[in-house]
Amino acid sequence: MANKQDGPGPQGLTNDDIGQDVRLELYRIQVKIRDAEKRANDLFFQNLIKGTSHLSLGQEAIAAGVAVAMEANDKSFCTYRGHAHTLARGVSVEKVLGELMLRDNGLMRGKGGSMHLTSVEHGVMGSYAIIGAHLPIACGSAWRAQYLGEKDVSVCFFGDGTTNIGAFHEALNFAVIWKLPVVFICENNLYMEYTPIGDVTAVEHPAADRASAYGLERILIDGNDADVVYRTAKAAMDKAREGGGPSLIECLTYRHSGHSRADPAKYRPPGELEKWLEKDPLKIYRKRLAEYGISESDIAGIEAESKRVVDEATEACKASPPAPHELLTTDVYADGGWAWRN
Repeated sequence: MANKQDGPGPQGLTNDDIGQDVRLELYRIQVKIRDAEKRANDLFFQNLIKGTSHLSLGQEAIAAGVAVAMEANDKSFCTYRGHAHTLARGVSVEKVLGELMLRDNGLMRGKGGSMHLTSVEHGVMGSYAIIGAHLPIACGSAWRAQYLGEKDVSVCFFGDGTTNIGAFHEALNFAVIWKLPVVFICENNLYMEYTPIGDVTAVEHPAADRASAYGLERILIDGNDADVVYRTAKAAMDKAREGGGPSLIECLTYRHSGHSRADPAKYRPPGELEKWLEKDPLKIYRKRLAEYGISESDIAGIEAESKRVVDEATEACKASPPAPHELLTTDVYADGGWAWRN
């Protein structure tokens, strides 16, 4: 992607090392995630999304910044809060919403649902509902690249609560010992599920403050600023691609909604949400674009196009039939069927 240097920036600066084209892409992805997640929330309350879902409203800058820094062959490993990362790697809104609605036009034809989004074509190597389960798997993917002499990097996203899971420490140790091309991204939104991470963790920053125990650099960044995320992720991926080994990045952010759609988030102290809404990543980045000379018409055009895409995807998903019975009842158990046996 070209880095055009158009337009004056803050205090008359040019469009610096990131450039206009990359900045527009960063904003485009953040807006797409925000609009798709808001629509998923609306569809849930229309009873068109069954079960539950975990939204990334407020955390869009992390998915966007990392995805734009990645190369096409790089691999993403996501959590159950994986809609944002899947969309950021280029999966269509229709495929994601269709999967959430369990429709035949979904990413896995409606069989996986919200917490298991996967698209090998786009380098999205699964969303994992078991806390921490994917960190060792990301190490395995990185080990494969190292063994075969390939240049792709594995990027593993996880929440702050994962840092108290054994797999987190095992994966970090393994990655450092073998100098694997893997980048670990902790999305610290301050809460595990309903419990503040600070109440149950011995250090203030659960990932960054533990990095030194594995010989890694302490990297703590503003996860609501897509430029900061992009620059940090790109440096870490360049290092991994050149044989420099793993990195651990802790991104400070905040989810605007509860842990899942079943959570009203009443445990949050008064005023906390309002304070973080002032740091909304989309507001930050919209202002950033204007500071760097991007016209209001270009910004509004991105927003209008995103809404059009989400509206069309919604209608396509509503018109699509549910996942077929023969698909849903295949390969549920090891024998290939779905009949329960004691």
